[in-house]
Amino acid sequence: MSGAAEAAAAPQGRTATGPAAGPWLLGVRHHGPGSARAVLAALRAARPAAVLIEGPPEGDALLPLAADPHMRPPVALLAHAVDDPGRASFWPMAAFSPEWVAIRWALDHDVPVRFVDLPAAHSLALKEPVEGPERAEEAEEEEEVTPVVDPIRVLAETAGYDDPERWWEDVVEHRSPSGETDGGATPSEGAPGDALAPFDALAEAMGALREAYGDGGQPRDAVREAYMRIQLRTARKEFGDGVAVVCGAWHVPALAARTTLAADRALLKGLPKVKTDLTWVPWTHRRLARRSGYGAGIDSPGWYGHLFEAADRPIERWMTKVAGLLRGEDRFVSTAHVIEAVRLAETLAALRGRPLAGLGETTDAVRAVMCEGSDVPLGLVRDRLIVGESLGEVPDTAPAVPLQRDLTRSQRTLRLKPEASERELDLDLRKETDAARSRLLHRLRLLDVGWGDPVAGRGSTGTFRESWRLRWEPELHVRVAEAGVWGTTVLTAATAKAASQAVAATAVADVTALAEHCLLAELPDALPVVMKALADRAALDSDVGHLADALPALARSLRYGDVRSTDTAALAEVAAGLAERICVGLPPACTGLDPDGAEALRGQVEAVHGAIGLLDTGAEPGTGLRGRWDAVLHKLAARDAVAGIIRGRATRLLLDEGRLAEDEAARLMGLALSPGTPPADAAAWIEGFVGGASGGGMLLVHDERLLGLVDAWLTGVPANQFTDVLPLLRRTFSAYEPGVRRTLGELVRRGPVPEGARRDDATPATGGFGPGLDPARADAVEPVLRLLLGRPPEPVEAAV
Repeated sequence: MSGAAEAAAAPQGRTATGPAAGPWLLGVRHHGPGSARAVLAALRAARPAAVLIEGPPEGDALLPLAADPHMRPPVALLAHAVDDPGRASFWPMAAFSPEWVAIRWALDHDVPVRFVDLPAAHSLALKEPVEGPERAEEAEEEEEVTPVVDPIRVLAETAGYDDPERWWEDVVEHRSPSGETDGGATPSEGAPGDALAPFDALAEAMGALREAYGDGGQPRDAVREAYMRIQLRTARKEFGDGVAVVCGAWHVPALAARTTLAADRALLKGLPKVKTDLTWVPWTHRRLARRSGYGAGIDSPGWYGHLFEAADRPIERWMTKVAGLLRGEDRFVSTAHVIEAVRLAETLAALRGRPLAGLGETTDAVRAVMCEGSDVPLGLVRDRLIVGESLGEVPDTAPAVPLQRDLTRSQRTLRLKPEASERELDLDLRKETDAARSRLLHRLRLLDVGWGDPVAGRGSTGTFRESWRLRWEPELHVRVAEAGVWGTTVLTAATAKAASQAVAATAVADVTALAEHCLLAELPDALPVVMKALADRAALDSDVGHLADALPALARSLRYGDVRSTDTAALAEVAAGLAERICVGLPPACTGLDPDGAEALRGQVEAVHGAIGLLDTGAEPGTGLRGRWDAVLHKLAARDAVAGIIRGRATRLLLDEGRLAEDEAARLMGLALSPGTPPADAAAWIEGFVGGASGGGMLLVHDERLLGLVDAWLTGVPANQFTDVLPLLRRTFSAYEPGVRRTLGELVRRGPVPEGARRDDATPATGGFGPGLDPARADAVEPVLRLLLGRPPEPVEAAV
């Protein structure tokens, strides 16, 4: 064999035969603090001429940013296809990640450092695109996927452990590079053989596993490892054998294998390729957690970060952190609690034969001593400390799409800092800063960048109040990159997307919802396009249900426009036209309905009633749009062919608005509950009239005539038909408050008041109102009402 061929087929590297016997293959567990300490010790001992890191080579130009003082891990390399930003991958790194430690060591010592994994141009081309609104969440890191055969679990089970995390803590995380338990001590200079010995042992174990399991269920690893071997050969030609490779331990046997350059190139031939962009983005400890879905995640990033940062006495320092957290939540935790928790954790470790108390022992000790056996406060410790809420930072010099830069500027101007933890934000739209924050959040929602979600506010229900629930997730950077196709600023991008959606929308309700969104986001340039589309769709849609679904959104939009000082004249014209068409088409649409259809239309009638109240606030009673709507409700209430639930609701709406006399309401109820009406229809009328959260229970309490009609009808329902109407009645009356149900029960148990007698004459202990008005009692209330309303008292007429 020739010398060149022999060199090509020779093993690519060794792990421990002295500083001149490189290259050194440092197999690690991604995001393992023990691995990070071991890598740092090995680099200090071996002093390599170059460092190679498992990662996309396109990121080499971004490596110097790791030394920027404004770069704070956890961070991630984000690679996305230029033509399809949703096709993306992340390479996360925490402060305790071995790759990050190696990068920082190389930059601090002016040692060349490079990424040597399969280029992102290939890996993204090989990655299947994810369709639908959740694509950004599915854009997980592609290259760091744990093999189907979990090597850590196999090694743990071989050693007699049932928990791979506990085994890894015992043999790696709690031991120094020299093999002694140090619980997180900073590695010092030492002999290269001692520093590299752990990597020898791990490489031997992984070699045995790969002989038994092959590629471990990841056939694409063969392509990646072929590329890494080629990059390692190239580095050896440039720097000699003094090269250190930091990669997943699973890959070490493949990188040390005897292969030829031609064989490796053959594996890479014909790979697809896409144009890519890379940048650094902030990451979070929560997203490093395995439960978040990240393939190479860990269970306890916060705990691992603590082990890496604690210079000494890690258990004592951890218990102090826990005590500080619990005290901040107003739980009594004393210094004695901390001391006792440390002692208990150490005792548990000794009983379990562990070299140092691990996460399991410290958690058990915290639960028993500081949480008094409760898992409720312990859940807080898991979220805030064991997993953690750290959000990394990336310097402004990092590459970013123009839209991301504009968003970052807006966040700083409005003092809206992205945070990994969830928080609520209350806005007062009368203040300019809060109004600008609202516009930004609504524009981002229109762009599918879900940083914030509107929630029901705890304060005022006025239109000048908004409440949001905010949480920044790393995947939102992918969403921002995707939204970059619409424009270079948040305003122009949201405007362009809204106009495009208006043209593509086919349903009236979709366009009205978009118009509402445009007003909330204050997109004046998009409104003309949206309004034209709305007018076109409304003119062609003859379905009253569709129009009824669309009108409430338009009414809300007009109200929002008033709050935001937006010109909504065109919107008001369209809304008025929709309301007129609903008034014409609704009565025929309410006949011949099945129960489900009647229930749906009942809800639409209620929504239209509220919308018309907003649209026609200044009209005199019985005139204008309000007058036409009242006439429609009268038709619905009196027409026998209309479904009972709709007739009952129409009657109730007219009664509440003062458009129907009490005697007339009682007459309509008497007709609906007459013996000739089928019980199911009568029960539906009752549900429409007094059902839901409309205060129907109080109406029955205060008007004994209506209660008597319901009671008389209910007692007259035949036994063989009662079971058919019982579910409907139960649904109606179970929605009442307990006090209302109790009062109704008392009134029914007492029975009706004799004709001509006052309620208080018949049963003094029972309050309420009889038929008609009691002038004496009304006069007694009037002074209090005047005082509450701020009106002067009525002058007392002088006695004659």
